[in-house]
Amino acid sequence: MTTHHPIAIIGAGLGGLSLARVLHVNGIEATILDLDESPSARTQGGMLDIHEDSGQEALRAAALHDEFRALVHPGGEAMRVLDRHAVVHFEEADEGDGDRPEVARGDLRDLLLGSLPEGTVRWGAKVTGARPLGAGRHEVSLAGGTAFTTDLLIGADGAWSKVRPLVSDARPAYEGISFVEVHLHDAVKRHPASAALIGGGMFFALGAGKGFLAHHDITGSLHVYIALRTAEDWISTIDFSDTAAAKAAVLRQFDGWDASLRALITDADSELVPRPIHALPIGHRWDRVPGVTLLGDAAHLMSPFAGEGANLAMLDGAELGLALAAHPGDVEAALGAYEQALFPRSEASAAESAESLDRCFAEDAPKALLELFASYR
Repeated sequence: MTTHHPIAIIGAGLGGLSLARVLHVNGIEATILDLDESPSARTQGGMLDIHEDSGQEALRAAALHDEFRALVHPGGEAMRVLDRHAVVHFEEADEGDGDRPEVARGDLRDLLLGSLPEGTVRWGAKVTGARPLGAGRHEVSLAGGTAFTTDLLIGADGAWSKVRPLVSDARPAYEGISFVEVHLHDAVKRHPASAALIGGGMFFALGAGKGFLAHHDITGSLHVYIALRTAEDWISTIDFSDTAAAKAAVLRQFDGWDASLRALITDADSELVPRPIHALPIGHRWDRVPGVTLLGDAAHLMSPFAGEGANLAMLDGAELGLALAAHPGDVEAALGAYEQALFPRSEASAAESAESLDRCFAEDAPKALLELFASYR
C-alpha cells in the first residue's frame, strides 16, 4: 500500500525544520523527507547572522529563542571593509548589543532537529517528482521507485526544488557572480597574519568585480569565499580536483592585489569548492494551487548579499505553521494567508539582495558599500 502523510515537508533545512517545529508546538504533526542519508551526511556551512525581525521571530514562534541565545558566537557582529590594497576603510566592533547575532548553521540545525519528535524526519528519501491527484492531494515519487500521497505538500527543498514545478515554471538563473569556497584551519596558530587581517566578525575586501568575504567559524578556521564577477562557464574551465592548479587559476584573477589577500588563496588548507550564485526572478510568485506551497529558497532564491536566505526560510516556516494552526480544517485559507504575506516580503528582500550584489562588485568597489554604512551613522 502507498504510504500517506497528511502533511509532507520536502527538505530538512532550516525552513522545513522551523515549520515542523512550529506545527509541533501547536499540536500538529508533520513528516519531513530529506535526501541526505542522515543528519550528519554533509557539513552544514559556516556562520549565520540571525536577524531580530525574521530568524529570531521564527525561533520565538518555535519556543526556542532562549536556547538559540546560548549558541550565539560572541564578537561575531564585528565587521571590516578593505580595498584591494588591504587598506581598512571601515571597522565596527561587536559591542554585544546588535540585533543580528552570529551562530553556526550546524548548531542551529541541531537545535531545531532536537526539538522534534523522534521519527519526524525520514532520511534518505530523495524526491524525484510530484503530481496532483485532485482535491488538493498529491502523489510524490521517490528515488528507488516508491511513492507516497499527501494532503498538504510543502516544498522546502531549496534552489532546485522538485515541488516548485507544481506551482511555477520559474527556474534559477546565474547572477553573474561565482564564489570559490576555501578554509584556513587552526587559523590563530597556523595562519596568524590572516586571522588578524580578517578580525573577529564579517570581513569584506573588495575591488572591481571581485573580492573576498570571510569570517572565523567556531572550529577556529577561517571560512573564505573568493568572489568573482565572471561568465557562467568560467568554473568549467578549471579542474577543481587538482587543488594546486585550481589555486593558480583563481590567484591569476587577483594580480595586483595585496599579498595578504592573495595569501587567503595560496595558504588555503582545504580543497577549493566552486559555488556559482543563482537567483529566482525578483517578485517570483504563483497563483494559489490547492494543497501545495513553497518556502525558503524554493520560493525566493536570491543571492546572499542581503543576508536574508536562512532568516527568510525560517520565518516562512514559522508563519506557515502559524497560519495552519490559525485555520484548523481549512488548508486553503491558511495557504492563502501565508502566501499573501510571503510574496511582498520576499520581493523586497530579493530586490535588496540584487542591489547589494551590484554595490559590492561595482567597478569602484568598495565605495558604494562604504557610503551605505556611512548613511547609517
